[in-house]
Amino acid sequence: MSRTDWEVVIGLEVHTQLSTQSKIFSGASIAFGAEPNVQACAVDIALPGVLPVLNKGAVERAIRFGLAVGATIAPKSVFARKNYFYPDLPKGYQISQYELPVVVGGQIHLLVPDGKGGAYEKVVNLTRAHLEEDAGKSLHEDFHGMTGIDLNRAGTPLLEIVSEPEMSSSAEAVAYAKALHGIVRWIDICDGNMQEGSFRCDANVSVRPRGQKEFGTRREIKNLNSFRFMQQAIDYEIQWQIDLIEDGGKVQQATVLFDSDTGETRAMRSKEDAHDYRYFPDPDLLPLIIDSAWIERVKGELPELPAALSARFQNDFGLSIYDATALTASREVSQFYLDTVAAAGTASAKTCANWVMGEVAARLNKAELDITASPVSALQLAGLVQRIADNTISNAIAKKVFDALWNKEGGDDANAADTIIETQGLKQVTDSGAIEAIIDEVLAANQKSVEEFRAGKEKAFNALVGQCMKASKGKANPAQVNEILKKKLG
Repeated sequence: MSRTDWEVVIGLEVHTQLSTQSKIFSGASIAFGAEPNVQACAVDIALPGVLPVLNKGAVERAIRFGLAVGATIAPKSVFARKNYFYPDLPKGYQISQYELPVVVGGQIHLLVPDGKGGAYEKVVNLTRAHLEEDAGKSLHEDFHGMTGIDLNRAGTPLLEIVSEPEMSSSAEAVAYAKALHGIVRWIDICDGNMQEGSFRCDANVSVRPRGQKEFGTRREIKNLNSFRFMQQAIDYEIQWQIDLIEDGGKVQQATVLFDSDTGETRAMRSKEDAHDYRYFPDPDLLPLIIDSAWIERVKGELPELPAALSARFQNDFGLSIYDATALTASREVSQFYLDTVAAAGTASAKTCANWVMGEVAARLNKAELDITASPVSALQLAGLVQRIADNTISNAIAKKVFDALWNKEGGDDANAADTIIETQGLKQVTDSGAIEAIIDEVLAANQKSVEEFRAGKEKAFNALVGQCMKASKGKANPAQVNEILKKKLG
């Protein structure tokens, strides 16, 4: 059987660390980077006589998420004890939600790259999102023959977001994870820092012969903390399962880890089912009751959501769905774009989009900078776009001006592009007499190209245009060059 004879089924469970100041059931800090075990209080480690008190801020962030994805906010949800042994789980159980989660349903809309330079739309349904506490952390690297236990993370508030098993490739899984990552950052419930563990993904992967209704046996890849590793891990796991079955073996349900050094997954333990955890309602916590007034108040505080802003970009600015989706990947990017358009004018909205997604994004990626730290401000970029629009400079020269803006050669004010154009003599040449003189020189020096063009080779014309632009140092108006050159060549 070939790879196309198999159908891949993927579901994701994503643990998002909520952006509260304190833990979900105690007042201990959740600040990252503290010395081991200094932020684990008596409640977090369940010393005798202590009682958990639910963090209202964690609940409000769960409501915010539910509203953002069009889910149902449960009027009543229940906290349960999930019982299992792990060295960094001091209580011997984790407080989570099982039968009655706080958020039910919802959808994530995404664009998936098709591998051919385009993308297709897909909707992934959510099963649930539930509140729970995080466990501590086992540290293996720093101890020889021992494991260190850091309980600072124990009790940190998490919202676990569970998708339906509706993805069929690593590309879809990564697109889903990126879209979800964008949403939780957009509504400010999670900082999304994957290196610090604020956004951790578990991928449930199975394969089945194409056309079979029953799911194959799944294996869960735990704690994927980068989109690149997620793609590599899922691709490896898919092929591993197919090879195993085609060789006569059977996939055993298991939890596996991805080794980024070898690019392989390896089994960690057999995978538990819900009955293994012996869930029961936590006797120390009352049911969580959320009334409609609370939901409406949180709804009123939500920012304009990515889907609505994307639609506005398409309707008001004429952007494609691809461009609009890219520009609403984060609030910071969308605000930078809106500020650029506001200063440059809506007539230049598409040009602004091209620059933000193109040159600005490329430079930021290369410099490993966030757009909030861009050396070129939105107002400065708008000034550059305006000079392109009014034909003061050509697109070729605009890149030189952008280089100078990036290097702060024009200063920090909004008119920096004008300063650079003036001081470096970069204004576009629009005098037809001057352009004609340049063209005459180029034609005289490139008789072979002239003869090739007259013999029917269209590429020779483009070569002559290139020579004219080179002779003018990129300053000649390209449209005028084309027009005059065509007349000269008859």
